[in-house]
Amino acid sequence: MTTLGTAAPQGGRSSSVRLLQRGSATIGEMAAQHVLVVDDEAMVRDVLVRYLSLEGFEVTEAADGRSALERIADSAPDLVVLDLMLPEIDGYEVLRQLRVSSQTPVIMLTARGEETDRIVGLELGADDYVTKPFSPREVVARVRAVLRRTSDTGPAADGVLMFDEITIDRGRRELVVRGEVVATTRKEFDLLTFLASSPGLAFTRTQLLEEVWDFAWDGDSSTVTVHVRRLRAKVEADPSAPRHIVTVWGVGYRFDP
Repeated sequence: MTTLGTAAPQGGRSSSVRLLQRGSATIGEMAAQHVLVVDDEAMVRDVLVRYLSLEGFEVTEAADGRSALERIADSAPDLVVLDLMLPEIDGYEVLRQLRVSSQTPVIMLTARGEETDRIVGLELGADDYVTKPFSPREVVARVRAVLRRTSDTGPAADGVLMFDEITIDRGRRELVVRGEVVATTRKEFDLLTFLASSPGLAFTRTQLLEEVWDFAWDGDSSTVTVHVRRLRAKVEADPSAPRHIVTVWGVGYRFDP
């Protein structure tokens, strides 16, 4: 497995590549999804740009937080790969400002073992994280998984779940609690929808990671805990004594109507 710091693949293309041949299929004639890579290390940016470009993505890059915000304002990327430790403006502030007006998916890059960084990033609305050092192929896989999840508009996304106090409109991706529309991040909405689709059924944190995030993250279930806490603050009349998003001790969580 190639990890960051080893040589990038030979024959890599620049970030302007839009037309690639894979077998007999031509990629690029359809609108390519745009990924912005933000990291102050040139090697990290170069490797990720090469791998993502070879997979058919349109890729741009930024070396600091200020430039990242300018790129986002100018080109509205489909996804941002964002290092948290940046000059000028750090990744936390970039994410905070982005979430004021946009739900663009964000994958954080964090140092291995820095659980606090990951939790803060998730609290601010990040969709996923990758710890350094990482495999560029893993980053590509996670980019695809997040984009697939956040762009899902198929039949399974349709329909309305209605309960006494809560209405979840999956087609409109709208949550109404006690008559008021409540803003959620993508992952908050996806997690609530998944739980509410099987009321009374308990799920482990690992199951929730696999179902809502597509895969388990290195055995780290803290992201589920973070999102549950945020959802309770938005859904429950008393988050300290939740009625709907209930902890099942020794197991995980369930949704009670």
